[in-house]
Amino acid sequence: MSNITINHIGFLTPGNYDDDNPYPGLENTLKLLAFGEDLGFDSAWVRQRHLEHGISSAGVFLAAASQRTRRIQIGTAVIQIGYESPYRLAEDLSTVDVLSRGRLNIGVSAGAPAHADLLAPLVFDGDWKDYDLSHERVKRFANHLRGEFLGPADTYIATPFGHQRPRLQPYAKGLIDRLWYGGGSLRSSGWAGENRFNLMLSNVVAGEGTDNFFEAQSRQLDTFKTSAIRPGKQRISVGRVIVPTDSAETKTREKYRVYAAGRHQRTLKPQGERRTLFPQDLVGTSDQILEQLFKDPVLAGVQELRLELPYEFKTHEYEQILSDFATRIAPELGWKKISNNDHYSTHLQRGQA
Repeated sequence: MSNITINHIGFLTPGNYDDDNPYPGLENTLKLLAFGEDLGFDSAWVRQRHLEHGISSAGVFLAAASQRTRRIQIGTAVIQIGYESPYRLAEDLSTVDVLSRGRLNIGVSAGAPAHADLLAPLVFDGDWKDYDLSHERVKRFANHLRGEFLGPADTYIATPFGHQRPRLQPYAKGLIDRLWYGGGSLRSSGWAGENRFNLMLSNVVAGEGTDNFFEAQSRQLDTFKTSAIRPGKQRISVGRVIVPTDSAETKTREKYRVYAAGRHQRTLKPQGERRTLFPQDLVGTSDQILEQLFKDPVLAGVQELRLELPYEFKTHEYEQILSDFATRIAPELGWKKISNNDHYSTHLQRGQA
């Protein structure tokens, strides 16, 4: 018997589109989120990536998704805070949370963002290397979400609605409890726990003192749990690339096999100066995938599993993967589907901080 008990399943999609015609790809991604909701998934997440054929503005995209779905939690995985104004980002995402009726999850990360040599001069005035890109920038963002009033107690501003005490508007109550940090190291995992964040673990981890991916990520998990200010209330989500082949056509199964084979080399040893570690992608029948998941020591310590969809697959392939996962794999891990007739707040209870 497995000691894994998953009560929340989500999926992460890259939001692919063609360079010369972005609309169909973005529209299909919106439809995929609604498709996942119908299958019973508890959450749907989008990457925010710049200069790629994917979602470059997670807040704008999820605002649209909030109007195309009713119950499923929607989230960012992750926004690199370096390119963002902490206050303006808080305004935008608070608006999305209000539009979604409290379904938004925000995943962020710190550090020098990708493509900094190209993009940073366009984002910042002056030398971008002088800007604070540390965890402190993330803390500023979190403080804005808390909706604390600005200035002394006697500070008021004049508005068309009369005098009022100034604070972030709209204030989205509870959003601060749905703030996640994308942790890839022992330091970031400990920091997330100490600062009341939820922890988002993925299929990428820094190899600190070990060449074994699962050992490194288990240490991260333990560090977070030890550091957590609110033990048991700070959520933990684990991402894995899972591609079941049960209902796929023969040609599609071969495509999946080739995809996994092309990424196998990176799993054999630490990569780069940070000694980045990757696990093998799980591609095969549901029974084969379950056999591997039951051996995953990290899953035994969490209740939320995030299915990370590969780049550059077709919409019907994503739908097949999600369907097989929700119907054949997730129930064997302890997950139970909530009826789509239930109120969306029942859906939020799964893992709600």
